Amino acid sequence: MQAFDVPGMAIGIVKDGQLIYAKGYGVRELGKDSPVTPDTLFQIGSNSKAFTAAALAILVDEGRIKWDDKVIDYLPQFRMFDPYVTSEFTIRDLLSHRSGLGLGAGDLMFFPATDFTRAEIMRGLRHLKPVAGFRAKYGYDNVLYMVAGEVVSAVSGKSWEDFVDQRILQPLKMSSCVPSFKRISDRSHFAEPHAVADGKLRQIPVENIAVIGAAGAMSCNVSGLAKWIETQLAAGQSPGGARLFSEERSADMWTVNTVVPVRPEYTALLNTHFMGYGMGWELLDEFGFQRVSHTGAVPGGATWISMIPELKLGVIVLTNQSDFAATESVGNQILYAYVGAPKRDLIKLLSARRDSHEQAANSIESEVAKTVAASPQSSLPLDDYVGRYADPWRGNVEVRKDGPRLVLKFSRTDKLEGELLPYLGNMFVVRWADRGLNADAFVRFSQSFDGGIEGFTMRAISPETDFSFDFQDLNFVRSR
Repeated sequence: MQAFDVPGMAIGIVKDGQLIYAKGYGVRELGKDSPVTPDTLFQIGSNSKAFTAAALAILVDEGRIKWDDKVIDYLPQFRMFDPYVTSEFTIRDLLSHRSGLGLGAGDLMFFPATDFTRAEIMRGLRHLKPVAGFRAKYGYDNVLYMVAGEVVSAVSGKSWEDFVDQRILQPLKMSSCVPSFKRISDRSHFAEPHAVADGKLRQIPVENIAVIGAAGAMSCNVSGLAKWIETQLAAGQSPGGARLFSEERSADMWTVNTVVPVRPEYTALLNTHFMGYGMGWELLDEFGFQRVSHTGAVPGGATWISMIPELKLGVIVLTNQSDFAATESVGNQILYAYVGAPKRDLIKLLSARRDSHEQAANSIESEVAKTVAASPQSSLPLDDYVGRYADPWRGNVEVRKDGPRLVLKFSRTDKLEGELLPYLGNMFVVRWADRGLNADAFVRFSQSFDGGIEGFTMRAISPETDFSFDFQDLNFVRSR
């Protein structure tokens, strides 16, 4: 926690059907006497995805859907960029990260918090251009999991939130866990989010991502997640003996649908031979054992869950700071002890990796800052850039004059507003007013043949920018 600036952490170990270790460390809120316990609620981010897969598995068991049913049979309004892909897209595809879309495509419709509805986000999908062939490669996404939640709703007649609560959380007696932040009735046990902004750790507001529900909006604790892990390791049978989903569906979710290339360092460090994604779970082998796992991140929080089915082992690590190095170092230290892996100083290894990445990112940002500080002149008078622009899926933005400055403001959110600083020619740097975003970006304006500004594109400056800031997918055209 000291190494990675983490205020609070909760850890759970499930072994042979029992929660054998559950403990909290640190505080729920920086600067306050608010200790973390096994009952402290954390936002679990993308660890929500396995609950969505399980919800659909329940519907498969009931004969109400099949994994390979077409999405448009349940959601006629569903459209992808390519009509063929639209017609062939299945429920299994929604859960397998093989759509052909780029990493995090469309995330800017819900992150940072917006007022987009689920219907609007689904409508935006048709404008997202693929970067790979359909089912050709792995590309992690969130918006298609939101669509999966809408399939649950269309088939069951209940919202995704109500279905997960009534068919999963209540049967497993996960009473303190909730499918969305707004359903937390008592926030006194909630771990407030924290992030490093401009080099300083501070508490940040909770990001309202309820609209993306099925992809990452749940909050839970070690006590509740232990019951979830016990059920997973028992192939769908709950700790109380009731069956949540069948063994066949458990096998379905733990079967690779999308192959993930194995990087050489995984082979060298972990003796890994395969990696892939099933439905709601990452799948790989380490030191001769199958590993079923997932991570989850929200602004100000990171979560980590891993299971070794052969050992009936599950490890849970929850934190209220979004650096995955902390969850990885603690979680893997526990996991590797059980599988007999060679002893390694994971804090040292992950600190070195973090420092290397930060050094590379800082070098890029420093060079950009030097150019901006030299006060370069834009190619055209600042007034020429002022106006409204529109992107087909993200909507409108405004470039306005504020005294001697240009300001860029996205619609549908309060957070994406910042000063445009001249950089090179028609290229600017947007410095967001909310420094906790850590997502400053290049803004490159284009000129028409008559010399006027006709639009702009964007790209994050730092390679460490969260992938959900998918600025590179935007193409704004001047509307007036």
